[in-house]
Amino acid sequence: MSNVYEERSTMIAAGELQSFVPFGREHCKNHPNAVNLQLRQLQPASELWSSDGAAGLVGSLQEVSLQEREKEYWQLRKGPTVATDEAEYEEELYVAGHMVIWSRGTKSQASYVYKAFTVDSPVQQALWCNFTVPQSHKDKKEKVEQSVCIVQSTCVNVHTVSGKDFISPLPFQVSTLWPTTFGLLFERKNIISDAPMSPTREPLPTLFSMLHPLDEIAPVVCKTTGLFETGRLQYVSDSALRVLFSCEEPSIIMTYDTLQCSHTVWALRKVTPEEQSTLLKWPGQDGPAQTPTAAATFLGAHLRNVTRLDSPGSPLHCHALHNQSRVPSSPSLHSRAHSPNISNMAALRLGFHFYLLRAHSPGIAAPSFTGATLNDTALLPEMEPILPDLCIDGVCWVLLFREKSCQASKVFITSDLCESRYLCFLVESHQQLRCVKFLESNETSQLIFTSVTSIPAKDAVPLEGIDALLVLESNGSLVLYTGITRPDMPSPVSEVRSSVQHNESSWLEDSTFQPAAPHIQALRDPVSNRVTMELSNSSMLRITIPEVATSELVKRCLQAIRFILPKDMAMKVLVKWYNIYNAPGGPSMHQEWNLFVTCFMTLMGYNTERLAWTRNLHIEVPLSPVIAPKKARPADTGSDEDWAYLCASDYHCQVLAQPAVGVPGLQEAVPIASMEEGGPVVGLEPSALLFPHIPALFYVLHLLYEDLKLDELQRGGARSLIGLLQQLARDLQLEEYIDLYWRDYPSFIKTFKEACVIDQAQLEQVSWPMYLNGEVPCVFSWLSSCLRGQEVPPFPYLPGICERTKLLVLSYALYVVGDENAVSTNVSKYLTRLTAGELSTAVFHGCGKTRQQVVSMSLAWVFQHSSMPKIKGFLSNDLESVPFGVALPIRDAITQCREHPCSDWSEEVCALIGREDLTKQMVGLNIPLEPPVTSEADEEEDGMVDLHPEVTGLIWNQDLRVQEVRRLLQSSRPVRVNVPHLPEVSDHEYIEEKENKLLQLCQRTMALPVGRGLFTLFSYHPVPTEPLPVPKLNLTGRAPPRNTMVDLNSGNIDVPPNMTSWPSFHNGVAAGLKIAPASQVESAWIAYNKPKSAELANEYAGFLMALGLNGHLTKLATLNIHDYLTKGHEMTSIGLLLGVSAAKLGTMDMSITRLLSIHIPALLPPTSTELDVPHSVQVAAVVAIGLVYQGTGHRHNAEVLLAEIGRPPGPEMEYCTDRESYSLAAGLALGMVCLGHGSNLIGMTDLNVPEQLYQYMVGGHRRSHAGMNREKHKSPSYQIKEGDTINVDVTCPGATLALAMIYLKTNNRSIADWLKAPDTMFLLDFIKPEFLLLRTLARCIIMWDEILPNQEWLTSNVPQIIKDSIGLQEEALVSEDLNMETLIQAHDYIIAGACMAVGFRFAGSANSDAFECLYKFARNFMQSLTTTTSSTPGQYNLQTCLSMVLLATSMVMAGSGDLKVLQLCRFLHKRTFGEMNYGFHMAHHMALGLLFLGGGRYTLSTSNSAIAALLCALYPHFPAHSTDNRYHLQALRHLCVLAAEPRLLVPVDVDTLKPCYALLDVTYKATQWYEETTVELMAPTMLSELHLLKQIKVKGPRYWELNIDLSKGTQHLKSILSRDGILYVKLRAGHLPYKDDPRGWKSLLAPSVNNRNPEVRTFKPEAISTFTSDAALVSFAEYFCKASENMKHKQETVALFSAILYECVTQENPEMLPTHISIDQAVKALERADVSETFGLWQMKLVLELCERGGLQQKPQEACRHGCGQLLRSELLPVMKSSADRALDCWLRGDHVLQAYVSGQPLSEDANISMLACFLVYHSIPSSKRMATIDLEGSSSFPMFLLKFSQLGVPVRALLRLRPLLLPTGGCAAELPR
Repeated sequence: MSNVYEERSTMIAAGELQSFVPFGREHCKNHPNAVNLQLRQLQPASELWSSDGAAGLVGSLQEVSLQEREKEYWQLRKGPTVATDEAEYEEELYVAGHMVIWSRGTKSQASYVYKAFTVDSPVQQALWCNFTVPQSHKDKKEKVEQSVCIVQSTCVNVHTVSGKDFISPLPFQVSTLWPTTFGLLFERKNIISDAPMSPTREPLPTLFSMLHPLDEIAPVVCKTTGLFETGRLQYVSDSALRVLFSCEEPSIIMTYDTLQCSHTVWALRKVTPEEQSTLLKWPGQDGPAQTPTAAATFLGAHLRNVTRLDSPGSPLHCHALHNQSRVPSSPSLHSRAHSPNISNMAALRLGFHFYLLRAHSPGIAAPSFTGATLNDTALLPEMEPILPDLCIDGVCWVLLFREKSCQASKVFITSDLCESRYLCFLVESHQQLRCVKFLESNETSQLIFTSVTSIPAKDAVPLEGIDALLVLESNGSLVLYTGITRPDMPSPVSEVRSSVQHNESSWLEDSTFQPAAPHIQALRDPVSNRVTMELSNSSMLRITIPEVATSELVKRCLQAIRFILPKDMAMKVLVKWYNIYNAPGGPSMHQEWNLFVTCFMTLMGYNTERLAWTRNLHIEVPLSPVIAPKKARPADTGSDEDWAYLCASDYHCQVLAQPAVGVPGLQEAVPIASMEEGGPVVGLEPSALLFPHIPALFYVLHLLYEDLKLDELQRGGARSLIGLLQQLARDLQLEEYIDLYWRDYPSFIKTFKEACVIDQAQLEQVSWPMYLNGEVPCVFSWLSSCLRGQEVPPFPYLPGICERTKLLVLSYALYVVGDENAVSTNVSKYLTRLTAGELSTAVFHGCGKTRQQVVSMSLAWVFQHSSMPKIKGFLSNDLESVPFGVALPIRDAITQCREHPCSDWSEEVCALIGREDLTKQMVGLNIPLEPPVTSEADEEEDGMVDLHPEVTGLIWNQDLRVQEVRRLLQSSRPVRVNVPHLPEVSDHEYIEEKENKLLQLCQRTMALPVGRGLFTLFSYHPVPTEPLPVPKLNLTGRAPPRNTMVDLNSGNIDVPPNMTSWPSFHNGVAAGLKIAPASQVESAWIAYNKPKSAELANEYAGFLMALGLNGHLTKLATLNIHDYLTKGHEMTSIGLLLGVSAAKLGTMDMSITRLLSIHIPALLPPTSTELDVPHSVQVAAVVAIGLVYQGTGHRHNAEVLLAEIGRPPGPEMEYCTDRESYSLAAGLALGMVCLGHGSNLIGMTDLNVPEQLYQYMVGGHRRSHAGMNREKHKSPSYQIKEGDTINVDVTCPGATLALAMIYLKTNNRSIADWLKAPDTMFLLDFIKPEFLLLRTLARCIIMWDEILPNQEWLTSNVPQIIKDSIGLQEEALVSEDLNMETLIQAHDYIIAGACMAVGFRFAGSANSDAFECLYKFARNFMQSLTTTTSSTPGQYNLQTCLSMVLLATSMVMAGSGDLKVLQLCRFLHKRTFGEMNYGFHMAHHMALGLLFLGGGRYTLSTSNSAIAALLCALYPHFPAHSTDNRYHLQALRHLCVLAAEPRLLVPVDVDTLKPCYALLDVTYKATQWYEETTVELMAPTMLSELHLLKQIKVKGPRYWELNIDLSKGTQHLKSILSRDGILYVKLRAGHLPYKDDPRGWKSLLAPSVNNRNPEVRTFKPEAISTFTSDAALVSFAEYFCKASENMKHKQETVALFSAILYECVTQENPEMLPTHISIDQAVKALERADVSETFGLWQMKLVLELCERGGLQQKPQEACRHGCGQLLRSELLPVMKSSADRALDCWLRGDHVLQAYVSGQPLSEDANISMLACFLVYHSIPSSKRMATIDLEGSSSFPMFLLKFSQLGVPVRALLRLRPLLLPTGGCAAELPR
């Protein structure tokens, strides 16, 4: 033991030893699943023997086997660092038996179980692994899922931290799993490794990878380059290869070849697509003949069959890739593999292929295998191999050791103190640790290995936290290495032996025999700087190796030293420091710096004993070993040494140096003079290690000092550093540096006078870098020059060390200098990067990297409102630590950004500039407005309770129109049947009369759901656990006065059969349309809503269609779709087909196409079986084809649909009923497929589409059928005799609309002329008036740009003959040849068609001209309808025209809730008599629904797709009764939902989360109709179509401004509108919302406008809470702004603080409060002449320079425009400036020390040099050395004086003050500016 004591003086003091027991072991004992075994095996043997009798003993022996100990193992790691303030923690993964325990613990908190797992079979291995989940968006980073993997014999369980669990079955036995960057690496267990291999066969893959638990396990390939002859891809299939180590960063693995005894390092990467395709293209032959090289045993050419099994009876554990015939697999093959009559080989082959290959068709039957031979497998069809995911790349480094058994037992990567990296592996058999140094090359991800070193070692572990390596030597001592450098660091824990022996002897003494003292056997579980030692007696101890430094300042100094010195020298310095710092009984925290200075100066050659200021440091660092142990433990009570420490501190010296402050009785500071006189001159030791590098070290420490000055929290560090720096500057005779330090800390530097002489000979040994001769880098001066607009040289900085300097310099370059490229291309103009040896002005390692680092995010500002550069690294709380003067321009920039932010800034930037509204917009977009709280009774009532009353109440706040619409559209309550009982009517007749009246009313009730669906569109977010509430369709009535029930089921009158089937369908659609597209809807919930009773099936069919229209039906599982369609329910099929196709609009989805083709005979092959598909389902399927192929111009579908328009009736009554609706559907579908293509129908010229459609429209001879289905149309119908002519009544509507849609908006005049109304009476007689409506509409929407919203244009569509005739009719001059009825009907229908066209053209625009025009025509028609007695046009025709005009008006005013249109709808709602049938009611209530579309949140679009949907939905022939589908399928009425788009913008207050009013400026782009216009709107408001808008701006003054620029794209606004249109706005301080204060008279800031009293500013502290809820500000007001008793003598201060607080709060700049107060403090200190450092004054100066630059005297608006001085607009700054000027001017009077300084004379001892330093700093006066460069002697006049000083950049105001001192008096007074 003696040698231990000898080494004690240079030993490292390790932390305390703690006994270590894995936490999981303790937890397992208490685990409910813990078996008796696990309890017993961990008990001491003595207890086992004494347990109860023989039975206990036998039981124990049966349970405990020799392997039990091995079953327990654990691993530790450092907790993955999260970006929170979480303390560093350790994690443990403990495995025992079936259990895995994952626990965590920190220094301050005991370990706790994070997760515990119990699995079915024994755990073979447990490990942590990170899986990456690729994101759908390319710009998004891949998401990393942290998980734990538990390996059992048959599967791997993966449990992620986010709570997902996966089970991946293992297709083979696994020996080990390895975590990698990409996922898991599997090493296959090789059971019969020694069996001789057949010469023709090659081995199976041994390495596999799995990138994600849901991915397949794929073999790993290897790409060998250069080392072997073959430079090709091969599977890793060598059974002699063992993986020893895997690493994530760099991504490498290390393998060991047991045959060749070589270690190999491989780079692991993903396989490239080219390599994958190479693997697929492999030829069939066997490949090149194998050469007897390393390649033969190393890697197989590729996988083939193998002749042996991995394990008996389990053929599936064996795998091969049979290249010659890629064998398929199927479930049946798998099951046959175990049958006895299959030969081993076949079974083996099948088993392998079952795993490794994927079959194209899983249903292949198994061939019979009776006596199968090897070649039978070739009968099976081709297969595709599983592609590999990972590749191990070319051999990086091969370490060949020809001795046997040199396999590394432990491999790890470590780095040394100089950041060199080593790959170390421990070869236990040789007791060696081999360290290979490597570098990562820049170009590729290659590693360059440089040198190998061997260290004798029994065991070793890396200590990442301190860049060191702990080695256990063979003699049992521990040695610390850093990299491969063995410092003078003996065992950190040599005393382990003595301590362990001492601890354990207490219980060993009683034993009969005394075992040897335990020694360290192994090291394990290194985490950061902690490691576990396993002792020979199986106990474990945890030890902490001390860190390199704990003080932040020392760490940064060491970084700077390491940066500038050569690596080997840096290593020596760091090692030397480590030894001194960690000597036993090392220093406490506050002594660390003193120890560092002593160590550092000694290394530079100083004798620290001889310098007074370093001599004092020795008092604090007792290095004698006697005191050491005592110092190591901090005492609770103080000691004399603490007092000595305080007395010796530099602060004490400084305080004593100031007269009148020193306390009598204390030892006085040593007078400076005595130090200088006594003793010889001190010299330096030139042989010292760092002596040649003193200048370079001085420079880097100076740059570090400048960086520390920019951090308020590190100012103490800057002060500590100054002593060291001034000493070096004195000795290097750098006067300008000394001057700089003296200006920073005048009273402190005054106490230093000693210098050490470096003679000339020694100076020649010193390497003097060029940059020391340049200008002195002073960051405050540099920033000040920037603000003054002077040219600035690039500022030097240390990369990675002075990051704050870099950030602030670039920030000033961006914002103050205004160089937009400052962070990209012009970095070198502002920064020079210091490299070891010289200063390089080169741009950083490629601009890209810098831009990423600097530009990435977090501080944004707008310079000249045009660009938005961002600088990384600042968050608002980081800005708090930047000195207030330096931070002010950045705060100013932030304030400007807050005023004028851009809508596309990132979340971090918005948080930084304090715009919670913008941050919320990005984060909380999907927070829907709270739905209204309703009673259950309401809920069941009418299905319209989910509209947001908060929003509708803001839009329509003057009346109750929404309640009125609810009343009109509700269908769940009985209607009032009011029939007067006349005396002559019998009771029975009266009942019949009431029921007939009810039947009339029910026509209206049944039509309501269509309108209700539009009214409540997308307003509800369903709860996944509750079914969707569907309101009842109530067809009963109540008869007053007794309120008796009237029912249609009494049998008194005939009720049409199936009357309610379609209304029920519409009711289901209305209920389903409530569901918002953003809701969470799953397949299970859709199925969950399926009703139990059959009578509700129609409703459910409608519900399915609605889910398609809002996009949720895509989530319905295919199985369910199949299930619904096979039921054969007609309505369900219609709803489902239309729903899925609407959800897949325009996608050409193949699976949906197949689904639809089954329902359309024309799309099936001619030979296919004829399916009995109901007619209405065929109609729905045809329209669905149009939806799925919308706008695609698909040739085949267009051809089929074109033929289907004119499909003739078939022989057996097929296609004979409701032919009109089928033809119309085909026309609509054709129009949709070719939507808007016009004449550009690619590849369809031979179809002559327009001509064929024209023929269908006007009639003529039917063309012979071409194509596949011509056979079907050979025999004519036996019932309908149409001959060879086209039946125009059937084909005209479809053809007309098809033409309209194909040529939509093309302004093709020739096609439009085909559609003109005939202008002769003869021709007019040949055309139905209804078709005239369609033709007019079609013609107008083709000539889209000619539609005008006025009466002249509308009437211009009427042919002249009709106009003339109707004009003459009034004068009774009509000729008898003219049929007046025809003419009037034609006139009305043409006008209605033109009105429809205006409705389409201005849909959703609320255009007032269009509205006035259409409203006028609607009134005219209504008047005709109510007054007409002659039946010339007929009630029915008038009613149709009125309905169409009303719909057109509603389209224009969609979503606006216009009152006039509502009155029209209400009037028509009440008309239930006459011609009013089901269809007209439907039209009127659709108009009402469109008017309040989506509760006022939606409106209509005029895109091509929307117009197509509206044409389908608003087809101008409405059903006559509720079962009528003859002319148009009723389900298509709901397609108008596809034209709806959200365009309501709802401002929501970000603080209250309530909708509110806000003023918007909406700017419209210039068009041919109007110039660029800006309109002021009060939101909530409906916006115009987005392509018409240029920008939207939230206006002040009540709310913070916000600008959404649409010229950059509409995506941002679309995302806002799609999420309920919520635009978050932030109310400014002191303002009230418009709702509470419409005129702005109640604002808290309003009185200050009229009142100019000074009292207004000092507001009452109680009022603060109305401006802000910030607790800090409220407390400030409470404690500092109230004139309490103890503040009476400080009235002025209270008033000042109140004024400052008022200013900051009302301007919403509370972060400026500390700045204001700091300015006040700086000036007060100057006035008291109590300045020990000039830091505050520097900041004050920067503030003044910023404000002068921006022009403080400007008007506020101009200041805003110039971008400066916004934050300090009060009167405070001029007052403070004059106070500072006054204080310095007072000091300037009298005989002056300034004169001596300027003229370079020595300063007197008693002079107040602190004020001198303040004056020099404040007035930017250069150092005396620089002033000596200009000749002042010759300057007799002020202009010359001015000229000479302007070269030094001295401001004029300073020269005016210097003039009296420097210029001879007299003569020049007249020249002074007055």
